[in-house]
Amino acid sequence: MSIRARTNGQWRMADPYILPEDLIEERFIAASGPGGQNVNKVATAVQLRINIYALGLPLHAFRKLKQLAGSRLNSEGDLVITARRFRTQEANRTDARARVTALIAQSFERDPPRIKTKPSKAAKARRVDAKKSRASVKQGRGKVRPD
Repeated sequence: MSIRARTNGQWRMADPYILPEDLIEERFIAASGPGGQNVNKVATAVQLRINIYALGLPLHAFRKLKQLAGSRLNSEGDLVITARRFRTQEANRTDARARVTALIAQSFERDPPRIKTKPSKAAKARRVDAKKSRASVKQGRGKVRPD
């Protein structure tokens, strides 16, 4: 998938997107889950933080990134990714960076514009006829009253 990278203030196509190293903040934390005593001793999980305001993304990509990030985006504008799938720091570090890059790449994909549609007169008439027939069926289910 090709996405855009910023050079000289202009957006151009690049494959793949390179994260600016000066904006990335990594912290290694103790991972949870299986792994025996090694989990208790070694901080192998990585928590990667990157400020999305500092990325300088175009407006459409910025809005979509905020939507895609969801709860991973905090109030300061930091995108927080925690990677703990692997047993080594380096593998988790690579995984976290790949996930951030994929998220940014996905934010550049534009949604197709929605085209408003309007039901035809015949479709409206069919809908009303169907409603009337259902109403008559339901009306026939009432209590039978002796006259």
